[in-house]
Amino acid sequence: MEEIGLESPDDNPNAPKITVNDLSVLSLPALRQRAAEYGISSDSTIEMKKQEVIVEILKAHTATGGVIQAYGSLEILPDGYGFLRSPQNNYLSGPEDIYISPSQIKLLSLKTGDTVEGQIRSPRDAERFFAMVRVQAINYDPPAVAKARASFDSLTPLYPDSRLNLETEDGEISTRIINLFCPIGKGQRSLIVAPPRAGKTILMQKIANAISANHPEVYLMVLLIDERPEEVTDMRRTVKGEVIASTFDEQATRHVSVAEMVIEKAKRLVEHKRDVVILLDNITRLARAYNQTVPASGKILSGGVDSNALHKPKRFLGAARNIEHGGSLTIIASALIETGSRMDEVIFEEFKGTGNNEIVLDRRMAERRMFPALNIKKSGTRREDLLLTAEETAKIWALRNAINPMEDIEMTELLIDKMKKTKNNEAFLRSMNSGFN
Repeated sequence: MEEIGLESPDDNPNAPKITVNDLSVLSLPALRQRAAEYGISSDSTIEMKKQEVIVEILKAHTATGGVIQAYGSLEILPDGYGFLRSPQNNYLSGPEDIYISPSQIKLLSLKTGDTVEGQIRSPRDAERFFAMVRVQAINYDPPAVAKARASFDSLTPLYPDSRLNLETEDGEISTRIINLFCPIGKGQRSLIVAPPRAGKTILMQKIANAISANHPEVYLMVLLIDERPEEVTDMRRTVKGEVIASTFDEQATRHVSVAEMVIEKAKRLVEHKRDVVILLDNITRLARAYNQTVPASGKILSGGVDSNALHKPKRFLGAARNIEHGGSLTIIASALIETGSRMDEVIFEEFKGTGNNEIVLDRRMAERRMFPALNIKKSGTRREDLLLTAEETAKIWALRNAINPMEDIEMTELLIDKMKKTKNNEAFLRSMNSGFN
């Protein structure tokens, strides 16, 4: 097998190029039409699955002298070789995965989770998969950069000190409140504590859109575990970021494998000094999935939770950190409460206090159709003074003291009313100088 580890000039730079990932986003009818352009009869593709049609198109493209390119996240298997898993397939195995040889992995110091981009070739005799022949980029950097990087676990974590600005031009109230009362910084470990039907998914969409609008330098990933398929579609259409999902009708093992590929990809990007944000909806369901897949320890906690089951989801959440000398991993995860399940209560109690930011949603407010249903008293950020200016900190603390005697619902109603009367948070804080009554 020919193996070219590092980027090298194309044998024929003028050869027509096609990208596997571009084909993956096409619908099945569009792929069949594309196949017909390569002379593949419609009779042969009519019963094929989407991945099978893609493979046939790629083989036909190679036969015409064309060049195939692809990118994906690397999963290294126990035998030493690996495959590039496609983001279009939620990083799960499929027939269009790209083979990476052990010698390439060793030469380029590749790890599981690395985003690898390069030129591939069609399978030869007795081969089942396409193979990488030229690696052109690793984690969006030249391949040489990956060899000099430090391991994620050796990086020094610090308190978040750079705020993610969630205030948008449309004056969205929910993100404005979060920006002031429970600010989220780069490297934050945030929990959105939410009862059912309190608006957590909509809130996460608004946070995601605010981050993508205000921070184009951030690599945004939305991970949906055990969610409804229609919510996945809605999230993909409304969020400008990478949306990875494992829906409620999938096996727990799939939930776990998808989550582990996402966190490994995020770690590799942070090693390259990039700022990454993961929005996880939700960590309760992820913990339930781990509870079904870990080997039984024989020690069962209240609610049927195995004592070993919560270690890996804690490691997932614990990976969030602000890195000294550049790079950060921010994780904003929702946690379910008041579901009527003892298991969910146990899971929440285990995660309670592990974050350095909490955004608490209130069922009573949601029942009164008050949105955002934010409980200001219970929400907050550790070391918020590192994220707010001195003036903002002083005014927010004074405001909290002034409204603290109020009932939760009354407090949120007052804040929403006052914020609606001002265009942005700067104007809102200025209005406090003339009294907040």
